[in-house]
Amino acid sequence: MTGQHSTAGIDTSKPHPARMYDWYLGGKDNYPVDEAMGRQMLALDPRVPVMARVNRAFMHRATRWLAGQGIRQFLDVGTGIPTEPNLHQVAQETAPDARVVYCDNDPIVLAHAAALLRGTPEGETEYLQADVRDPDAVLEGAGKILDFDRPVALSLVALLHFVPDEDGAHDLVRRLLDALPSGSHLVMTHATADFTPEESRAATEKLRAAGVTLALRSREEFARFFTGLDLVEPGIAVPHLWHPELGDPVAGQDDGIIPGYGAVARKP
Repeated sequence: MTGQHSTAGIDTSKPHPARMYDWYLGGKDNYPVDEAMGRQMLALDPRVPVMARVNRAFMHRATRWLAGQGIRQFLDVGTGIPTEPNLHQVAQETAPDARVVYCDNDPIVLAHAAALLRGTPEGETEYLQADVRDPDAVLEGAGKILDFDRPVALSLVALLHFVPDEDGAHDLVRRLLDALPSGSHLVMTHATADFTPEESRAATEKLRAAGVTLALRSREEFARFFTGLDLVEPGIAVPHLWHPELGDPVAGQDDGIIPGYGAVARKP
């Protein structure tokens, strides 16, 4: 690994999704074990780095859309290692007074939290070390910065496919949404095996052997996360097809299948 960050509390014996994601994006904050697993994933599907960039671009477009709709508060759970532009930079470009709380459970993300806190003077950004599997801790920490009487955009980008049904993935999302007022939004992307069943099965098995759970969900299972919410047009879509006019295309996004879904929905 390059960089001058302490490895205290960081498990370098097995790959971590946030560090693999960093490697896919061309970052330097990953370890040989992350690169090794990343290369195994590339052997199964060479478009994995394109998928990572497509997810990132979806987050940018969704944040831009939400800020344009008047949303001024953002809770980004499963933040990952900072990659500019970060969510707060996109939001505060449209709305300098936007408040953003980032949340992740990986110590290496904490080591980079300072990069996430360089926001506008008018706005506010904060980093919270917590796990989506502990929604009460997420809400308690976020509530110190965000006003839960005003709409909040809850961002869960490329996160829930690492939370299996046994961990109550749908219930965790519902618990977070229940704390947010009418007018709040849920922003999600999620990997699926719908388009590439054989490659997805092999990837799931390789990751499981390395201690990483991958819970790929069908379109119907993904749609369940939005039960009771009003989907924003065009509804559930392959991520790069969601409001493409709001950002630049990702190189290679149209060269094959992007095996995932993305959507934004409003809480009535």
